[in-house]
Amino acid sequence: MDDRYFDPAHRAIALPLYESVRGLPLVCPHGHVDPRLLAAEHYDYGTPVDLLIIPDHYIFRMLYSQGIRLESLGIPRKDGAPVERDHRKIWQVFADHFYLFRGTPTGIWLRDELANVFGITDKLTSASAQTIYDQIAERLAQPEYQPRRLFERFNIEVLATTDAATSRLEHHQAIRVSGWTGRVIPTFRPDAVTALDGDDWKQQIEQLSAVTGIEVTSYRRFIAALEQQRAFFKQMGATASDHGILDAYTAPLSDHEAETIFQRALTGAVDGSDPGRFTAHMLIEFARMSAEDGLVMQLHVGSLRNHNSGLYGAFGRDMGADIPVPMGFTRNLRPLLNRFGSDPHFRLIVFTLDESTYSRELAPLAGHYPALRLGPPWWFFDSLNGMRRYFENVVETAGIYNTAGFNDDTRAYPSIPARHDVWRRASADWLAGLVARRIIDEADAHEMIADMAYHLARQTYRLDA
Repeated sequence: MDDRYFDPAHRAIALPLYESVRGLPLVCPHGHVDPRLLAAEHYDYGTPVDLLIIPDHYIFRMLYSQGIRLESLGIPRKDGAPVERDHRKIWQVFADHFYLFRGTPTGIWLRDELANVFGITDKLTSASAQTIYDQIAERLAQPEYQPRRLFERFNIEVLATTDAATSRLEHHQAIRVSGWTGRVIPTFRPDAVTALDGDDWKQQIEQLSAVTGIEVTSYRRFIAALEQQRAFFKQMGATASDHGILDAYTAPLSDHEAETIFQRALTGAVDGSDPGRFTAHMLIEFARMSAEDGLVMQLHVGSLRNHNSGLYGAFGRDMGADIPVPMGFTRNLRPLLNRFGSDPHFRLIVFTLDESTYSRELAPLAGHYPALRLGPPWWFFDSLNGMRRYFENVVETAGIYNTAGFNDDTRAYPSIPARHDVWRRASADWLAGLVARRIIDEADAHEMIADMAYHLARQTYRLDA
């Protein structure tokens, strides 16, 4: 009996709920899997370290926190300086420190991957490290472990990637013409072209000009180029856009103000308030575009990126040094929601790293505005405890039908089934508690868990369209 993670007090209720959704297809409407994995019939994973350690900041941030240098884990430096290239040695360091992940969601996902994806039942320890490395390497060389075969084995119904606004979507086009029937769709991510204070903003604008054929020399041309790229993404199957921002502040600018700020940016004369004002304005502009073209708008809010300046300077972004900060939504989203929150053509999904806002702000907002849905627990809170806190803080006010179901939001492809399994188990456990307390009956619970595991994500992301 597979009753992991259930409260013993109501396991007898939770287990049938979980079993009723255990085999449902996986809907993955937001994530960061590299589409090149699925662009051809064959993909070379490299070593187990290439697949499981070097790309996964969940893993190496924990190791870094214990004083293990990123160079010793093979993480490439920006300056090209030497890093450890013996992947068996890197794997041994990882196994020697695997105890660090006890009680963490990363530990849960990794154990699940080893057992259920790679068929490895031995516990990962210093002693077993090299044997397990060999077993994973052997599996990766087998045809049934190719990404497309795993896609089918994982029972993924749809997988959304996250793609720069300047992308030509070459890998998505390759998937489309290959004849393979797996549904892999892009997501429009414009952060790099809207962040006026970005290190390479001018280069991003040049790329936007190149991919659209619109010379972006003005704010109006900028908007036209973005709208053209959104149409291209939608033609390629996209149903959503995604915006990773520090805070949820929204405020409109006049066309004259937006043009003035844009021209200052083009000449490298941005002043201190320009980036924040421009982002606040562009969020409203993107909401307008979403209301017009139907792409679901996602806001991922509350991460102070690259907190460790030294690490950022040596290795670049996404090195595990992004830290949550306090947020406010009620006042900050008001300009956007007053304009589009009741528009039947607009849909906004909000994710936060500030859990204190769930019951105070986000659940009341989602419980009122028809356009607003709450994303599932994100990043640091994508865990059993984070999910339980989410349910307790959100559902009393917003219900489950103003939430977006689940998305795995991962670049670690083999972890996708494990992440969905944790959500389904956490949902079953929470619903079983409601049944045990007679807040809902078992029939309601069975309908609710099917929605939480599958239907809400499809509906929220307009995947049936």
